[in-house]
Amino acid sequence: MLLEFEAMQKKVERKLKEMEKRVLFAEKQRDDALDKVKELRLQFYKTAARLEEEQGKNLKLRAQINRDYENSSIPSSKVLRRKKITNSREKTGRKPGAQPGHKGHSRKKQEPTRPAILLPPPEEVLEDCAFKKTARTIIKQLVRVRMVLDVTEYHADVYYNSQTGERVHAAFPDGVIDDVNYDGSIRAFLFLLNNDCCTSIDKSRKFLSDLTGGKLNISKGMISKLSREFALKTESERRTAYAEMLLSPVMHTDCTNARENGKNCQVYVCVTPDGKALYFAREKKGHEGVKGTVMEDYQGILVHDHDLTFYHYGANHQECLAHVLRYLKDSIDNEPERTWNKEMRSLVQEMIHFRKGFQPPQEPDLKKVSEFEKRYQKILETARKEYRDIPANDYYRDGYNLFLRMEKYMQNHLLFLHNSRVPATNNEAERLLRNYKRKQAQAVTFRSFESIDYLCQCMSMLVLMRLEESANIFDRGSKIFG
Repeated sequence: MLLEFEAMQKKVERKLKEMEKRVLFAEKQRDDALDKVKELRLQFYKTAARLEEEQGKNLKLRAQINRDYENSSIPSSKVLRRKKITNSREKTGRKPGAQPGHKGHSRKKQEPTRPAILLPPPEEVLEDCAFKKTARTIIKQLVRVRMVLDVTEYHADVYYNSQTGERVHAAFPDGVIDDVNYDGSIRAFLFLLNNDCCTSIDKSRKFLSDLTGGKLNISKGMISKLSREFALKTESERRTAYAEMLLSPVMHTDCTNARENGKNCQVYVCVTPDGKALYFAREKKGHEGVKGTVMEDYQGILVHDHDLTFYHYGANHQECLAHVLRYLKDSIDNEPERTWNKEMRSLVQEMIHFRKGFQPPQEPDLKKVSEFEKRYQKILETARKEYRDIPANDYYRDGYNLFLRMEKYMQNHLLFLHNSRVPATNNEAERLLRNYKRKQAQAVTFRSFESIDYLCQCMSMLVLMRLEESANIFDRGSKIFG
């Protein structure tokens, strides 16, 4: 019995050792599997992180590629892939031009400058006596334009005093100094071509030479000095406009980049609702650029884009909602899963449309304005919840930053609803800045900062001249040059 018991005990011990080996092997397999799972999990996390990062980069690149004048501050002239302009008007099937039953807009007849030419009757009238002359006469005009040189030559006899040796002659009229002098009409013509029509100096002088049959060949130096001469002669009028603009309750302002010998500088513009405008050339942006402009001493309401420098001037501020609409569209294009941007864009468009129905001295309905403000705040709450649940992508935070801005500067986005004199956009200032941008595109870069400064002064005066009732810029410019 003892031997059997020992045999059974040894057998059990062998099985226990085998079981222990199997347990150790299973534990080793389990540990290896867990290590492999851990390694795969780490690889998954790394891959997921890389995928998220690449998706963020793709979103950022896609946002950059798709940016145009509709969803960013890029001007339409800089867009490479131009879209077809949509036309929402229904087609009528009628041919373009005058329509039956409508009074036509014919060309205005001019006062004849020479005796009328009576055309002889046709041959068939002379040969057939059955034709009788009627009381009707058909009158048609042929209008031409020609450049005529008007040259006045002055002769002054020289008188010699035999006793004193003195020589004298009659005084020439004002402006007649050199052997050949050009009056204000020629200077105004070249000045307006170069600065208002944005043609180059070479093209301006060539055009005048062609008009006069090659008789007038003005030097480049004379044309380049016209801006300085015009600016100096109109300084008092610009100072008067400066003082009047300070009294305006609302003023638009904006700035754009300029180029001087390959370096960047700035051009500021200040515009009042009645049309007065002044341009200012500055070497730097920010507070240094504002010095000397109308903004520096202005105490009214400023309308501008989201340039924080402007918030240090004026008594109150209205942000340009045209920019906000474009930024909201950019957020809609790149964050289609969010709803706040669509709702906010629709609300802003509705508020602008509502505000257009009121003109000073009318004031908007306060109850309706209060409803707009509540809807505005509710949409901001929606945005906060959406960004809390799904944070903004690290590579595209423009939508989130826009939400924070519209929340912080809510009063400056809705000021136009409370004051009927305040416009919703800064289009006036941006429209006038395009005049400088056209000249900058033509010139590419200016040789000196003084050239940009004189150009800004001249552009300011041209805007002021167009506000006059008899706004003939050429005649007015001719009188200024004298």
